[in-house]
Amino acid sequence: MKARLRFFPGGQSLHLERGTSLLEATRRAGLPIARACEEPGRSGLRELSGGEQLAKESALERSAKPRNCVDPLERLTYRVSVTGDLEVRASDG
Repeated sequence: MKARLRFFPGGQSLHLERGTSLLEATRRAGLPIARACEEPGRSGLRELSGGEQLAKESALERSAKPRNCVDPLERLTYRVSVTGDLEVRASDG
C-alpha cells in the first residue's frame, strides 16, 4: 500500500511504499538533504500532519539530533520511515 508524502514549502508530493525512510523520500523528491551539519541541505524535517502515524522518537534519535544540527522539534530523516500519509516542512535554518 502506498503513502502520500508532501513537502513544504513548495508542496511537492510523492507516492511511495510504506516503510520508505524520510531520507530516501527526500532524495527521490530531489530536495537537498544532509546527514551531518557540515553537509549542504537538511537532516531534519518538521512534521505538519500525519505525524501521529510515525514511530515515537527513540532515545537514539533524540541523542543524535545535536550531532546532526537538528532542531529538537524536528525528526531525523534517516531515523523515520513513512508509515502513512504525511506532510513535512524543512526548517529555515
